Amino acid sequence: QVQLVESGGGLVQAGGSLRLSCAASGRTISSYVMGWFRQAPGKEREFVAAIKWNGVITYYADSVKGRYTISRDNAKNTVYLQMDSLKSTDTAAYYCAAKSVSGYYDRTNTYAYWGPGTQVTVSS
Repeated sequence: QVQLVESGGGLVQAGGSLRLSCAASGRTISSYVMGWFRQAPGKEREFVAAIKWNGVITYYADSVKGRYTISRDNAKNTVYLQMDSLKSTDTAAYYCAAKSVSGYYDRTNTYAYWGPGTQVTVSS
């Protein structure tokens, strides 16, 4: 089993930055694909970014490409999401997820483990 806990959310003005962290425990995540998703009130959970085990190959939703950066530190069992140039439309609860199988990085039902989420609110 893998336990995931997100941190780093908060309130920020439009144009600002936040860095989310996802700390894993219970098992090393070095071989897992790690993803970030978000869910705004009244909307479905949507893909934000994913990173393969080696930290080199990354995937991003078009809505965040060029503004967000996903990274990982396998030695610390932690994944990060650097969010820059934030917009009010980025307001959502952000979730970290992990899976052991490659492919379909943007699909929530392919991820086996989820954190409880951290709230990001961007004021305009």
